[in-house]
Amino acid sequence: MNFEKKQIDALNIELTLDIKKEDYAEKVRKALAARKRTAEFKGFRKGMVPESLIRRVYGDQILAEAVNECISAGLQQFIEENKLNVLGEPLASEHQPEVEWKDGNDFSFIFDIALYPEVKVEAGKADSFNRYEISASAKEKKGMVENLKKFYAEKKEEKADADVEKEVDERLEGQYKQEAEWQLTKDIRDHFVKKADIALPEAFLKRWLFEANGGKVSKEDIEKDFEGFLADFRWQLVRGAFMKAWDYKIEQKDIEEEAHNFVHYQYAMYGMSELPHELVDNAVKGMLEDRKQVERLAEQVEDRKVISRLKDEVTIKAKKITSEKFRELK
Repeated sequence: MNFEKKQIDALNIELTLDIKKEDYAEKVRKALAARKRTAEFKGFRKGMVPESLIRRVYGDQILAEAVNECISAGLQQFIEENKLNVLGEPLASEHQPEVEWKDGNDFSFIFDIALYPEVKVEAGKADSFNRYEISASAKEKKGMVENLKKFYAEKKEEKADADVEKEVDERLEGQYKQEAEWQLTKDIRDHFVKKADIALPEAFLKRWLFEANGGKVSKEDIEKDFEGFLADFRWQLVRGAFMKAWDYKIEQKDIEEEAHNFVHYQYAMYGMSELPHELVDNAVKGMLEDRKQVERLAEQVEDRKVISRLKDEVTIKAKKITSEKFRELK
């Protein structure tokens, strides 16, 4: 088995894998022998079917399986020997010549291999952000007061104007604190993604996304959502770089805690805050048995850990802003 490596650029490799007949011949021989021992054909006793007939019926399948085994082993060998940090998985090249599947032939296969970029990023007090203190306009507050008064009137509840205004103030304060924290998190994330300035093998990624989804997602849909995918992927790489730099680990207890928080949050959206322990535990157990859910929870834990640490590392200044100006930031 021979390898010919062509370095297209820092993140893309074209690998030509040459498989000689000697590489797969023994695999074919053993597979034919095993098939001969178990094959049953009308007119022949079990184990006595002529090899020529076995080859005619099963030869192409056996050859393809043997060569594919060589391909998998060859790719793994190349990746390990070259200590490559492979992004996704190798893809058959669009320049692959037609293969003549005939026992005894030598075969040549071309693969495209993409590599993870090296991510270098640091955080410090020179990285500065605003934590917005949002004030509602008189118009906005007036509208909410009127709507809340109408709500209580429909429920035939008596509420003093001062109490309604106080409730509106409290609601707006809570809402704006959440929105300001969301904006701060977004600004931090966007800043460090831009600061890291990560190049990605974009053409490869589009092909890989299409093939990894088995054609269930169209190329048009991939193209439409690609910028959003790149932004999320770059943040994952930045987040992973900080996790490594700070030697952070995701523990099982972190994932379980995140699952509990998620279950409570879901029920709180329906106005259910006091939940039976058994109900929560069963919901959490179901989440932890779902691999995709566990992966999502682990990402959320990682996100929370990194963002929390970054907020301690950088400079954050309080800045007053009107709700109208704040909306313009989004």
